[in-house]
Amino acid sequence: MASIVVADDDAHIRELIGLFLHNEHYNVIEAENGEEALEAVIKEQADLVILDIMMPLMDGWELCSALRAKFPDLPLLMISANGEPAHKVKGFRLGTDDYVTKPFDPLELVMRVKALLKRYRIHASQTVQLGGLQLSRQTYKVIRGDDSVALPLKEFELLYKLASYPGQIFTREQLIEQIWGIDYDGDDRTVDVHIKRLRERFAQDQRHFRIETVRGLGYRLEVGG
Repeated sequence: MASIVVADDDAHIRELIGLFLHNEHYNVIEAENGEEALEAVIKEQADLVILDIMMPLMDGWELCSALRAKFPDLPLLMISANGEPAHKVKGFRLGTDDYVTKPFDPLELVMRVKALLKRYRIHASQTVQLGGLQLSRQTYKVIRGDDSVALPLKEFELLYKLASYPGQIFTREQLIEQIWGIDYDGDDRTVDVHIKRLRERFAQDQRHFRIETVRGLGYRLEVGG
């Protein structure tokens, strides 16, 4: 049973989310502020966090940054009454995996939770299936039927990261930090160069996947089509 921390200073919101998650047999831990949420994640070894932005003691921005620093692969879903694009961009830049605007449909929220948990399980398995292609992080190869393609390390890591979280937006800064490391002092346009190489290398495989540019943010991988 997956454990989910719900961090919101509104008890009614926590109760509503908790009710629908309990109906799906998730274990729900409530937190009324960011500090309490951070402690709960560490203590309960949470599988996912739903966090509001406006909270006392530690707000959602701070909590998101703290969680991403301590748990790079922990799924985060941010909820907020502010649907301004600038707020969404800020959330994604800080590391949230998804952003939902209040008021929200609880059933839609549950579907988003399930999608995030599925992405996490894919990432943890060390293999990713992209239609007829399979990425193996154990061998660092892309397997196409009876053939396999060996990629340069950074190209493979970049493709694997995007493929592990289909549909999720990654900023250039996030990709640099997660693939090249926080000490990398080169141009962040190196991400663009590697994306271009991947697109050229797999130009004939668009039925399996495609890497899309998200203007003003970064990149995401879509499966099929």
